[in-house]
Amino acid sequence: MIWIEFCILLACILIGARLGGIALGTIAGIGLAIFVFGFAMPPGGPPGTVIGMIIAVITALAAMQAAGGLDYLVSVAEKVMRRHAKYITFVAPVVTYLLVLASGTTHVIYALLPVIAEVSRKAGIRPERPLSISVIAGFQGTIASPISAATVAMIGLLLNKNISLPILIGITIPSTFLAVLIGALSVAWRGKELSDDPDYQKLLASGQAKPPEKSPEFQGRQLINARGSTITFLVGITVVVLIGMFPDMRPAYKVIGDGAVDTDQVGMGMAIMIVMLTIAGLTTLLFKASPNVMLKGSIMSSGISAIISIIGVSWLGSSFFEGNRDTIVSGISAVVDTHPWAFGAGLFILSSMLFSAAATVAILVPVGIAVGLPPYLLVAFYPAANSVFFFPTYGTLLAAVSFDQTGTTKIGKLLLNHSFMRPGLVTMVASVVIAFCLGRLLLQ
Repeated sequence: MIWIEFCILLACILIGARLGGIALGTIAGIGLAIFVFGFAMPPGGPPGTVIGMIIAVITALAAMQAAGGLDYLVSVAEKVMRRHAKYITFVAPVVTYLLVLASGTTHVIYALLPVIAEVSRKAGIRPERPLSISVIAGFQGTIASPISAATVAMIGLLLNKNISLPILIGITIPSTFLAVLIGALSVAWRGKELSDDPDYQKLLASGQAKPPEKSPEFQGRQLINARGSTITFLVGITVVVLIGMFPDMRPAYKVIGDGAVDTDQVGMGMAIMIVMLTIAGLTTLLFKASPNVMLKGSIMSSGISAIISIIGVSWLGSSFFEGNRDTIVSGISAVVDTHPWAFGAGLFILSSMLFSAAATVAILVPVGIAVGLPPYLLVAFYPAANSVFFFPTYGTLLAAVSFDQTGTTKIGKLLLNHSFMRPGLVTMVASVVIAFCLGRLLLQ
């Protein structure tokens, strides 16, 4: 029976991922109904605290976007890249990484991609090099960001393992950053120079290569709102990190029940929600972030899509896991005990199908915890949960291809021989290896 249930689980994931958007969550609902009402399996449940944290973070991001802060961050990044055009293959991924690290979402790089393409083209550098590694740097940035949906999901699951947010990002930030630099080296001399590329010369001769649109300029009150919302959001991130570093900053409160008085402390997940909602409220009041614009913005739209997907998929996975707990734990334990890397391979494969690091974490990390995988391995394999580059169907990959007017950034006729495969694999393997070494030092 478990194999039939597994096929249903896999079919729901594949169909939902193929349809895209919230279909990942809605199709999972069909599988959940079959499990619960058809097979009388335990209903399990979605990760409530994780979803609450993601909603709070997305709300703060949407407020910053509505106030112009997201565009302001991009404009600052653009200026940095233009000043160092000759080293764009290394500067672009670093800027992208830092931008995603600060914002918690890869969607901010859509505005950077045309800038990267144009700056590299003017410098005579093949745009495929900085574009491909910059897209990968964005994925690594979400792994390292303390407020990304993936990290929020990860820390929510690891708190019981005494792995705090500072410890987690103390491993993921250096490992992913160094891995991005290694990935940049892997493409630094890739392909022909533009002056020798026949495809680009044809596009140039035909006049099909056109400059990108200019980034928005901020003046007066608009600049104050954009800059202020950005600073406020960054302060919020800092507060979250400090609360994680110093647990005593989280207040204790009295709990009265059954005639007895006890004390409890605000949990880390609850603290993140309170801080991020406060940041959203301050941005709305102080920097004129319109609630209507917040709801209609791309951050809120993509965030709601991610939440629905996580609810559906994690709930479906929870039901499957609870219904087959003994079989799964004993089976995976035997494999992981002998081949711990199998857990990392599972994260990689599932992420490439789900196109969501957060959903992948929500499904598989609880399994890794249940089978007793050491904490340092759970953290070391975490970067493998963002392998959405494997199939060239993710939005940022397709956007990079479309923005490269030289035609050097390609998907490839064989589907998997695309421009992002080499830097993606090199960066992911490097980040896992470095995280493994750091984890052994800090978590053992």
